Amino acid sequence: MLKRQRQKKILNLIRAKRIGTQEALRAHLERSGVPATQSSVSRDLEELGVIKHHGAYALPHTNGDATRGLLSLDVAGEVLVVARCLPGRASSVAVEIDDAAIAEIVGTLAGEDTIFIAVPDQKAQRVAMKKIWELFG
Repeated sequence: MLKRQRQKKILNLIRAKRIGTQEALRAHLERSGVPATQSSVSRDLEELGVIKHHGAYALPHTNGDATRGLLSLDVAGEVLVVARCLPGRASSVAVEIDDAAIAEIVGTLAGEDTIFIAVPDQKAQRVAMKKIWELFG
Protein backbone atom coordinates (compact mmCIF):
# COMPACT_ATOMS: atom_id res chain seq x y z
CA MET A 1 0.00 0.00 0.00
CA LEU A 2 1.23 3.44 -0.81
CA LYS A 3 2.34 5.75 1.98
CA ARG A 4 -0.27 8.35 1.02
CA GLN A 5 -3.07 5.78 1.29
CA ARG A 6 -1.77 4.62 4.68
CA GLN A 7 -1.59 8.22 5.90
CA LYS A 8 -5.14 8.87 4.71
CA LYS A 9 -6.34 5.83 6.67
CA ILE A 10 -4.44 7.05 9.76
CA LEU A 11 -6.15 10.45 9.53
CA ASN A 12 -9.56 8.79 9.14
CA LEU A 13 -8.95 6.47 12.10
CA ILE A 14 -7.79 9.31 14.34
CA ARG A 15 -10.87 11.34 13.44
CA ALA A 16 -13.19 8.37 14.06
CA LYS A 17 -11.74 6.65 17.14
CA ARG A 18 -9.93 7.44 20.35
CA ILE A 19 -6.50 5.86 19.84
CA GLY A 20 -3.79 6.29 22.46
CA THR A 21 -0.76 4.29 21.28
CA GLN A 22 1.13 3.60 18.09
CA GLU A 23 0.57 -0.12 18.62
CA ALA A 24 -3.21 0.38 18.88
CA LEU A 25 -3.14 2.51 15.73
CA ARG A 26 -1.03 -0.14 13.95
CA ALA A 27 -3.55 -2.81 15.01
CA HIS A 28 -6.49 -0.72 13.69
CA LEU A 29 -4.62 -0.31 10.40
CA GLU A 30 -4.01 -4.07 10.17
CA ARG A 31 -7.72 -4.81 10.86
CA SER A 32 -8.57 -2.36 8.07
CA GLY A 33 -6.34 -4.28 5.66
CA VAL A 34 -3.51 -1.75 5.77
CA PRO A 35 -0.22 -3.41 6.70
CA ALA A 36 2.08 -1.18 8.75
CA THR A 37 5.06 -1.43 11.05
CA GLN A 38 5.44 0.57 14.25
CA SER A 39 8.27 2.55 12.69
CA SER A 40 6.20 3.49 9.63
CA VAL A 41 3.29 4.52 11.89
CA SER A 42 5.69 6.66 13.92
CA ARG A 43 7.05 8.38 10.81
CA ASP A 44 3.55 8.92 9.44
CA LEU A 45 2.34 10.50 12.68
CA GLU A 46 5.25 12.91 12.64
CA GLU A 47 4.82 13.82 8.97
CA LEU A 48 1.09 14.38 9.43
CA GLY A 49 1.64 16.63 12.44
CA VAL A 50 -0.46 14.41 14.70
CA ILE A 51 -0.27 15.28 18.40
CA LYS A 52 -1.31 13.58 21.64
CA HIS A 53 -4.14 15.36 23.42
CA HIS A 54 -5.52 13.99 26.70
CA GLY A 55 -3.88 10.63 26.02
CA ALA A 56 -5.19 10.15 22.48
CA TYR A 57 -3.93 11.05 19.04
CA ALA A 58 -5.47 14.16 17.48
CA LEU A 59 -4.93 16.48 14.59
CA PRO A 60 -3.51 19.77 15.84
CA HIS A 61 -5.82 22.75 15.59
CA THR A 62 -6.27 26.25 16.81
CA ASN A 63 -9.51 27.82 17.98
CA GLY A 64 -11.56 28.71 14.94
CA ASP A 65 -9.21 26.87 12.57
CA ALA A 66 -11.82 26.29 9.86
CA THR A 67 -9.08 25.82 7.28
CA ARG A 68 -7.58 22.76 9.06
CA GLY A 69 -4.10 24.24 8.85
CA LEU A 70 -4.13 25.98 5.47
CA LEU A 71 -3.19 29.64 5.92
CA SER A 72 -2.64 31.04 2.43
CA LEU A 73 -2.26 30.28 -1.27
CA ASP A 74 0.03 32.27 -3.54
CA VAL A 75 1.12 31.89 -7.15
CA ALA A 76 4.76 31.37 -8.10
CA GLY A 77 5.30 31.74 -11.81
CA GLU A 78 2.68 30.25 -14.10
CA VAL A 79 2.69 26.60 -13.02
CA LEU A 80 3.13 26.62 -9.26
CA VAL A 81 0.91 27.38 -6.27
CA VAL A 82 2.56 27.81 -2.88
CA ALA A 83 0.42 26.90 0.13
CA ARG A 84 1.46 28.15 3.58
CA CYS A 85 0.26 26.07 6.52
CA LEU A 86 0.42 26.05 10.29
CA PRO A 87 3.72 24.54 11.49
CA GLY A 88 3.65 20.75 11.17
CA ARG A 89 0.42 20.70 9.15
CA ALA A 90 1.67 20.75 5.55
CA SER A 91 1.69 16.95 5.15
CA SER A 92 -1.88 16.51 6.38
CA VAL A 93 -3.07 19.41 4.21
CA ALA A 94 -1.27 17.91 1.19
CA VAL A 95 -2.89 14.52 1.82
CA GLU A 96 -6.33 16.19 1.77
CA ILE A 97 -5.49 18.06 -1.43
CA ASP A 98 -4.23 14.85 -3.07
CA ASP A 99 -7.30 12.90 -1.94
CA ALA A 100 -9.59 15.54 -3.48
CA ALA A 101 -8.17 14.52 -6.88
CA ILE A 102 -8.43 18.03 -8.29
CA ALA A 103 -8.00 17.55 -12.04
CA GLU A 104 -5.92 20.71 -12.48
CA ILE A 105 -3.26 19.57 -10.00
CA VAL A 106 -0.32 17.58 -11.37
CA GLY A 107 1.20 16.90 -7.93
CA THR A 108 2.11 18.21 -4.49
CA LEU A 109 5.29 18.35 -2.45
CA ALA A 110 4.96 19.09 1.27
CA GLY A 111 7.50 20.30 3.78
CA GLU A 112 6.90 21.32 7.40
CA ASP A 113 4.71 24.37 6.76
CA THR A 114 4.79 24.82 2.97
CA ILE A 115 3.35 22.88 0.04
CA PHE A 116 4.36 23.30 -3.60
CA ILE A 117 1.41 22.47 -5.85
CA ALA A 118 2.25 21.90 -9.51
CA VAL A 119 -0.29 22.71 -12.23
CA PRO A 120 0.05 22.55 -16.03
CA ASP A 121 -0.67 26.21 -16.87
CA GLN A 122 -1.82 29.60 -15.58
CA LYS A 123 -5.54 28.89 -16.13
CA ALA A 124 -5.28 25.65 -14.14
CA GLN A 125 -3.43 27.60 -11.44
CA ARG A 126 -6.43 29.89 -10.83
CA VAL A 127 -8.94 27.02 -10.96
CA ALA A 128 -6.86 24.87 -8.58
CA MET A 129 -6.57 27.71 -6.06
CA LYS A 130 -10.35 28.22 -6.12
CA LYS A 131 -11.01 24.49 -5.62
CA ILE A 132 -8.47 24.24 -2.78
CA TRP A 133 -10.13 27.13 -0.93
CA GLU A 134 -13.52 25.45 -1.44
CA LEU A 135 -12.09 22.20 -0.06
CA PHE A 136 -10.78 23.91 3.08
CA GLY A 137 -13.76 26.16 3.69
